[in-house]
Amino acid sequence: MARSEPLAQQIARNVENDIEAGRLRHGQRLPSSRDLAQEWNVSVFTINEAMDLLAKKGLVVSKPRAARTVNAPDQEVRGEVRPVAPQVVMIGGYAGSGKTELGRILARETGWPMLDKDTLTRFVVEAALEMQGLSRNDRESETYLTKIRPAEYDSLLEAMAENLQCGNNAIVTAPFIREFADESWIRQRELLCRNLGAQLTIVWVYCDADTMHTYVRHRNAPRDATKLADWETYMSGVNVEFRPPVQHVVIDNSVSGGVMAVQARQLIDQLALNGKGK
Repeated sequence: MARSEPLAQQIARNVENDIEAGRLRHGQRLPSSRDLAQEWNVSVFTINEAMDLLAKKGLVVSKPRAARTVNAPDQEVRGEVRPVAPQVVMIGGYAGSGKTELGRILARETGWPMLDKDTLTRFVVEAALEMQGLSRNDRESETYLTKIRPAEYDSLLEAMAENLQCGNNAIVTAPFIREFADESWIRQRELLCRNLGAQLTIVWVYCDADTMHTYVRHRNAPRDATKLADWETYMSGVNVEFRPPVQHVVIDNSVSGGVMAVQARQLIDQLALNGKGK
């Protein structure tokens, strides 16, 4: 595949997102270049390039005869954003776009609860699929699409509504591919939030195809096996230029885009302004 961005930059961006999202912690030792090369399925040279990019940003420290370590002392500095009107941030995007990382960054910066569809429902979904005689990793069959998937989203939105009823803000992450394409669905959720005294912000995470492929391959989740087995066929059904048909915020997580953490903080500033104060 022709790549629009160098692999080293793609890897560096994903590692930086993991640091900002708290998956990689300050002071944590990173695996060796050889181990990272196996993990990312690239050459040692590419890993060293990626680590050099991170070192230039001060996110990774490398000392002679010592393992590289994560340098993110600000991770322990926690703030809480308290808007007057509760806020709901609904984040969607294709597999590997970085929507969950964005949700984690927002949650760490604001102190708001993060509700991720896979985290909340995956084990129940896998058990339900097995009970239907299907693979735990099936996300393509008619049974999953018509019976299980709607229940996943219903559960996710119930958790969101419960937080709003308690006066909490909420960060909600899921693909939302079908949902964000349906203006009436979005309007209904806006009305639900408004009736609970909250404001809804729709966020779409854009990511170029190459960077998505690098990340999906790296995370090696069983549910992605079908996608990776025939990536070109999968991408033929993906519209990377898709945008929700209502007012929304776009976060650009392609390598040529801005740093995700910076974009996240700009979004937080806007949410605080919308909620009339912190």
